[in-house]
Amino acid sequence: MLRTSTPRRGVASLGRAMTVSPPPDLIAGFVAIVGVANAVTDPGAIRPYLAERRGSFPGATSLVLRPQTVAEVSAIMALAQETGTGIVPQGGNTGLVGAQVPDGSNSQVILALDRLNRVRSVDPDGDTITVEAGVCLASVKRAAEKAGRLFPLSLASEETAQIGGNISSNAGGTAVLAYGNTRDLVLGLEVVLPGGEVIDGLRALRKDNSGYDLKHLFIGAEGTLGVITAATLKLFPIPRGVATAFVAVERPADALALFHIARGIAGLDLTSFEFMPRIALDFCLRHLDGATDPLREPHPWYVLLEVSSGRSVASARADIDAILGEGHAAGLVREERVADSTGEARALWRLRYSISDVQRPEGVSLKHDVAVPIKDVPAFLEEATRAVLDLVPDCRPVPFGHLGDGNVHFNISQPVGDAALFMAAAKTITAAVHEVVARFRGSIAAEHGIGQMKRALLPFVRSDVELATMRKLKAVLDPKGIMNPGKIL
Repeated sequence: MLRTSTPRRGVASLGRAMTVSPPPDLIAGFVAIVGVANAVTDPGAIRPYLAERRGSFPGATSLVLRPQTVAEVSAIMALAQETGTGIVPQGGNTGLVGAQVPDGSNSQVILALDRLNRVRSVDPDGDTITVEAGVCLASVKRAAEKAGRLFPLSLASEETAQIGGNISSNAGGTAVLAYGNTRDLVLGLEVVLPGGEVIDGLRALRKDNSGYDLKHLFIGAEGTLGVITAATLKLFPIPRGVATAFVAVERPADALALFHIARGIAGLDLTSFEFMPRIALDFCLRHLDGATDPLREPHPWYVLLEVSSGRSVASARADIDAILGEGHAAGLVREERVADSTGEARALWRLRYSISDVQRPEGVSLKHDVAVPIKDVPAFLEEATRAVLDLVPDCRPVPFGHLGDGNVHFNISQPVGDAALFMAAAKTITAAVHEVVARFRGSIAAEHGIGQMKRALLPFVRSDVELATMRKLKAVLDPKGIMNPGKIL
């Protein structure tokens, strides 16, 4: 069962954050900092900044500020602190829990970071890159590749997601198995505090035990403690060979057994190990232009695995062949397709990355970003599926995700042609899924964060001591409660 607790008042209530629309003279003061051309006040032009992807968190604002320098961000925060104005940092607006949009009070100002978009430096010898927060993830990867290096964070939204938002949400993605979450890729941060002070922590050091490691306060904090304006990130050698395979298995337990075989053979060269059910592939074939079934026959479950070798393509392919050979010998592999080209591998990954999108034409869906210990993924899938089918027998579970790190996107599509009953039971369904997660001592927010969506759940999955410590940190760093009010706490 979820731990019972009495939710306490939010930290914003400790301060004096504005609860009415900013007056014209205050708006003019903010506009003067960035210039008229870089302040958005027209309601039509503001609308895209409020268009949160799932449409679950309608917000309102009279002003979007688009600073280009750290000095401008500092001046904005100083004025916000002085006037008690709530500031909502926003990157590429790809977040899924409502952390990047204001509330409906029209009292908060959006701080869009897209103009802080410089790659400040690349150091191939030190394997680091320093970039500003508004650089999109794909541009970071391209800048690293141009220097002969790899930045391994991989997300479906990387052409629009910005690195500042990735860091603020501690994004996960499909390469966590080999390289870790975003937190593991950050060496240093430049952060503007709520009062306008700037922490210049852009140190490219692998070892630095000189006191508290302050960057970790802001990674995953979803903009509630300060504004990340730049980061120094780790780079890696570009693999000399990559091999990708799409593999059919009978059940999740077989996928887990195959994962252990793959890890034993490829070690750290196993860079991805994803899983999906047949229904996810059916949705792709139905709604994704140009999609084809990679295999000859339908199967209950699939694994998409990737090996990256520092030696050669032949070496990566040899590992894949060895993994599949042992998988066949153990009776785990029913059928497989090994990509013969980069284009074919890209087509396989397109199927995996499109699962959430192809659910939309199937009607409404409930989505749960959860994690359990890797060994418990098969049992979790069985219990959670049974729980939701007991509530709505005709609903369609579409669980998929990162088997190699235990992160399951437990999505559920409505019954065919009947959304009303499904949505009426939405809260009960979500509670049932989270109850199963709790039994496995898992997480209700594996990689998307808390934002607004899961704020009410936090007191039931974090201890009183943990919550009290979070509130103390918030109160010290943001005593007026102006940083992304109403998010997380």
